[in-house]
Amino acid sequence: MGSFFSLTLIILSWVSLLSTEAEAEAEGIRSARLLDLLIRDNIVKSFDKHLKTGTVQTVNLPANFSGIKVETARFRCGSLHRYGAQVKEFYLGKGVNVQPCAERVMVVRQNLGSNWSSIYYANYNLSGYQLVSPVLGLLAYNAGTDVSSGTPFEVGILTRENNPIKINFSNVITNTTSSRRGIRPLCASFGGDGKVRLKNQVSHNVCVATRHGHFGLLIELPPSMPVRKRISRWKLAVGSSIGAALGAFLLGLLLVSMLVKVKKKARMEELERRAYEEEALQVSMVGHFRAPTASVTRTTPTIEHEYTPYPS
Repeated sequence: MGSFFSLTLIILSWVSLLSTEAEAEAEGIRSARLLDLLIRDNIVKSFDKHLKTGTVQTVNLPANFSGIKVETARFRCGSLHRYGAQVKEFYLGKGVNVQPCAERVMVVRQNLGSNWSSIYYANYNLSGYQLVSPVLGLLAYNAGTDVSSGTPFEVGILTRENNPIKINFSNVITNTTSSRRGIRPLCASFGGDGKVRLKNQVSHNVCVATRHGHFGLLIELPPSMPVRKRISRWKLAVGSSIGAALGAFLLGLLLVSMLVKVKKKARMEELERRAYEEEALQVSMVGHFRAPTASVTRTTPTIEHEYTPYPS
């Protein structure tokens, strides 16, 4: 009976893993939540249950997750609460609580790198802001003795405000231009509800949180920041040549238009002059030639001698 139950768990785990991978292939891993599940499944594959408690283990991910760095460590819930722990950039102080946790917990640290961190631009409203660090994740899963043969569920890491989780970005910050200009980045906490919560740093490149999740450093972009695109030389040369040719063509059209206008004006003046001359000196057609003509005037006849009729 026990072997049958274990076999059932293994089959269900395989089905869950296959469905997760199929979903990832369908969505192209555009979901931050889906990325967490895929990283978890790869951790389960490479989990070493013989690893000493509290020892940080590097997880080697497949090539299609290039750029993501993952470390994990297993703790007893009671020991983690009494002594705290540090996993890379995350420092968990004394008094941290894991809910729910029966015995052991597996703490996972993610560094999504510059490429995979861009997923958070698509999943959260970051308009007006720019990430200057990779997104770091702190997650926890139950870690029983059969974790390598099952699918662990996520558990919560909770602390109090007076003893929060500290995240030190000093060794992972990617954009130091803002610090050189005196701009102090804001701490961003990416919640599971799709909201981003911003806080000020508690010290240089150090942020705090009261629960697990994903975190990063953001700077606010100047309003209406112009985007200058670099134009290659050959494009500039082609554009200049086309512009010069178009300018020469338009200039040629202008000169032709001015020349036609001048000729038209001269022709009109010539026609006006001829019309005036023809009006002053009448011109008539003689065959195929135009010749001036004078008006005909008849002289009134006069009687030089008075007529005297002959006597009858």
